[in-house]
Amino acid sequence: MTATEQPGLIEAQAVIIGAGPIGLFQAFQLGLLEISAHIIDALPYVGGQCVELYADKPIYDVPGIPLCTGRELIANLSRQLEPFKPSLHLGEQVTGLEPQSDGRLLLETSRGKRFLTQTLFIAAGVGAFQARMPGVEGLEAFAGTQVHTALPGDTQWASQKVLILGDTESALQAAIDLANSESPPQSVTLMHRRNVFTAEPATQEKFRALVAAGSIHFVAGQLNAVDIEGDHLSGAVILNAEGVQETLATDQVLVLMGLSPKLGPIAHWGLDMERRQLKVNTENFATALPGVFAVGDVNTYPGKKKLILCGFHETVLAAFGAAPLVLNGKTPLLQYTTTSTKLHALLGVDSLPAGQKSEKVTL
Repeated sequence: MTATEQPGLIEAQAVIIGAGPIGLFQAFQLGLLEISAHIIDALPYVGGQCVELYADKPIYDVPGIPLCTGRELIANLSRQLEPFKPSLHLGEQVTGLEPQSDGRLLLETSRGKRFLTQTLFIAAGVGAFQARMPGVEGLEAFAGTQVHTALPGDTQWASQKVLILGDTESALQAAIDLANSESPPQSVTLMHRRNVFTAEPATQEKFRALVAAGSIHFVAGQLNAVDIEGDHLSGAVILNAEGVQETLATDQVLVLMGLSPKLGPIAHWGLDMERRQLKVNTENFATALPGVFAVGDVNTYPGKKKLILCGFHETVLAAFGAAPLVLNGKTPLLQYTTTSTKLHALLGVDSLPAGQKSEKVTL
């Protein structure tokens, strides 16, 4: 059976790994060339580093935008991309890549999806963000049943003893949400090594008020082990601030200790690498593997600068470099969004604002 005959296969012109600012703008540049894209990201939402590392921090060096936050930049890029409607596949990771005899690439994700694509753009930044887990033996065996890296929206914990690990915004907010829910758990305990948090001040204030009211318990300590009864996690063995080991009866554990980036399976695809970054040809940001391009922080080349604006530049050249692979060998003409009626049609722009006239400028 050939790849195209296999059931459930998604055939694509382009697949982009990474839904951060560079991945989103790569999809936009491909859209301008009438190339449709699928975007895959390990996070359950778009944004990448902009959302995870500096969502509310100021960015001053995006051309034409004197000031915006990471969250605002992602919102604007998403709005800009709307005319091209890329297919988003969030909360999953590309786990396998296999070149095919016809030049296409067969991809497989952690959720079992399979793509047969003409081109692949790796815009993975510093890697796929994955939840930090404490190095405690036996904990991961209960992942998805009693151990979670996000607060499940459909889980009823009214009679459960919940332990939350972490000092992050998501950790404190999860404790607040559980304590304030219509059917709160039997107990909500948040544990961190000290009574100092990285969450937003307003969130900390709400959290401390609920601790004072007895709705949330706070424990200064760290997880050392878990108690297991049969096939059930029954308790958390902790080392408290006094250096004394104690056991907390626990039914559910929420691990919200933040995220860390890992290059993951990409490192094992046989791509030419230097210090865990992908080496590229700066003419079109192609890697050594035909049909595979790398843009943004994931790549390296002489003079590389890890700036968002540099990544934006790379996506333009990568899109034009990949176009002949998708458009039967044709190289698209460079057109300008200021004057091209074709691009206006693609973008859904009916006409220029009143009082403005489109004129071709000859240099």
